[in-house]
Amino acid sequence: MSTTDAPKKPRETDDVPVPATLRKSLKNRHIQLIALGGAIGTGLFYGSSESIALAGPSILLAYLVGGLAIFAIVRALSEMSVEDPKAGAFSYYATRYWSKRAGFISGWNYWFNYILVSMVELSVVGSFVNYWFPAIPTWVSAAVFLVIICAANLLGVSKFGEFEFWFAIIKIVAVIAMIIGGLAVIIFVLPTASGVRASFANWFTVGNGFFPNGLMGQNSDGSWTGLLMALVVVMFSFGGTELIGITAGETEDPKTTIPRATNDIIWRILVFYIGALGVIMAVVPWNTIDGKSSPFVQIFDSVGIHAAAGILNFVCLTAVMSVYNSGLYANSRMLYSLAKQGNAPAYLGKLNAKGVPVAGVLTSAAITAIAVVVVFVWPEFAFNYLMSIATIAGIINWTMIMFTEMKFRKVVAAGGAPEDSELAGLSGQEALDAIHFKLPFAKVTPWVVLAFLALVVVLMCFSTSYRIAVIAGVIWLAILFAAYQLTQAKK
Repeated sequence: MSTTDAPKKPRETDDVPVPATLRKSLKNRHIQLIALGGAIGTGLFYGSSESIALAGPSILLAYLVGGLAIFAIVRALSEMSVEDPKAGAFSYYATRYWSKRAGFISGWNYWFNYILVSMVELSVVGSFVNYWFPAIPTWVSAAVFLVIICAANLLGVSKFGEFEFWFAIIKIVAVIAMIIGGLAVIIFVLPTASGVRASFANWFTVGNGFFPNGLMGQNSDGSWTGLLMALVVVMFSFGGTELIGITAGETEDPKTTIPRATNDIIWRILVFYIGALGVIMAVVPWNTIDGKSSPFVQIFDSVGIHAAAGILNFVCLTAVMSVYNSGLYANSRMLYSLAKQGNAPAYLGKLNAKGVPVAGVLTSAAITAIAVVVVFVWPEFAFNYLMSIATIAGIINWTMIMFTEMKFRKVVAAGGAPEDSELAGLSGQEALDAIHFKLPFAKVTPWVVLAFLALVVVLMCFSTSYRIAVIAGVIWLAILFAAYQLTQAKK
């Protein structure tokens, strides 16, 4: 038989039947946009009003400092992802390099965190739909989008990547358009609704200057404000950037793609957070940004472009869909990884012919649906308590990533690198030097980041709205520890 007649090995795609395994179908452009889209959400479009009110123009420093911390966290995760690309990322790494208990806590904490985040996103999707179609009940919008995103995730990882690619493109175009529009107003000295000339000098001349509320101070009503308090709001706007690590197990070329996507985080933060908000505060006086509408709407309204509200409503609708799409993907892979570790029911570790953990997708979607019902029935309970856990869960996740990275380096130095890694057979400093994508200043950086995260937790205690999150975090960790002990006792 000639070579042309020989049966060809099936390509590893979502559409060709091959043995049940996760497919490495995510391309470089998918990873780049997934990473970028994860850092741009409704927190930037609407939540930035709160951070600006706390710190004024000095919020730019808060985003820079917080961005550096997030960059270090993702670099630590990427160091492990490049050497040992696996689904479940930090949960798998915590189990492999730390302990089974750490993997259990890390995985279930992240899963529940994204359940709650997805719950909030789906519960507000109706408000965006009602902007155009006020007669549609909000629960109908939530149900429709839940089914659509769930179906998209069942089609295969490459389809998920395509959805995220285009969701991210929409958000990126919106931010870039705002920046270009704002710069045009400044350069051509166009008139604004406030009557204040658009200029970067407004950072220093409007409302008591660049540090209007100082590092930290107390208002007459007893609430705390200032640059340090703004750090709390800023840090949670970066949630989702760690999704890069989750995708490593299904990426075509993780050794090339993951480092590139990770290193690009810095310029993303500079352009899409610092650049965007810097332009906004140059055009719209920061002390007039009251949170009643998005700063992005205000900047276009200030020069007479009143269609901006409708455009931004569409962008935020896609941002909500993007967050839920990413959340469902991450949760299904986390349940798959937990099942493989023995930390979740075995049925969650099964894949269909397209390499999709169907049980993980459907289970996560079902739990999210229940959570959304809770929001509609008991909104005060849901937002005051459940979201407090989601708030602190992000800090727990980032903390465990840094500890796991240090454990990873100890195992590698002891000669325990993965067998399929280029580090296999090496030990000591030779093994550490051979790590493909090293965390900069690895002996010091984890401790600096951990100290910074501890500072954020302390600052949360000064805020009435975030204080409950710290209390909830302690209770939540106790529940996870107890759940682990219970599952081990049953075994």
